[in-house]
Amino acid sequence: MRSRCLVVSLASPFRRIPSLTYALLGIALCAAHSPDALAEGVFTLTSASFHAGGTVDEAQVFNQDDCKGGNRSPQLTWRDAPAGTRSFAVTVFDQDAPGRGWWHWVVAAIPASVDSLPENASASGFLKKLGAVEARNDFDIDGYGGPCPPPGKPHRYVVTVYALSSADLRLAQGRPALMFDHEIGTAALGSARMVVNYGR
Repeated sequence: MRSRCLVVSLASPFRRIPSLTYALLGIALCAAHSPDALAEGVFTLTSASFHAGGTVDEAQVFNQDDCKGGNRSPQLTWRDAPAGTRSFAVTVFDQDAPGRGWWHWVVAAIPASVDSLPENASASGFLKKLGAVEARNDFDIDGYGGPCPPPGKPHRYVVTVYALSSADLRLAQGRPALMFDHEIGTAALGSARMVVNYGR
């Protein structure tokens, strides 16, 4: 039920504030305190696998060559997506990798009714059951590929969930991550993210 606000200002009670300014201020305050405004939360992302600013566990680390981890995609939960959301996408990107960075995971076409992914959703077949599609990451494999930076300073991994205005980005399984990123960007209504760290 919408609240009704009546703002009447024939003259300002403050001599230095024009009456029109006073009326507009009242309307703005009324709108800010309406039930509709209070009902809209902030789009947020949480995880049982990752903690914002924390270190990636071995379960999520890549498993190839000298990286010996579980390579399990992280558990993720999101809340308060923007109005009009028709699907979701998730990305994991290493912003400290040389050059343009490194794509570890890009998945799109997650239904709007979904607000969480279990751990290992990529390899377990959970995403396929949802009808979601995964890009080919920069390890040249489809799906999730965990952190595996060269020895040295830890890298920062940006985990982002996007709320999208479309349920069909016309993306196919195994297309390049950059293609997914472009299409996600054109349909994004909002995003929530966290940054985690890993080094060797």
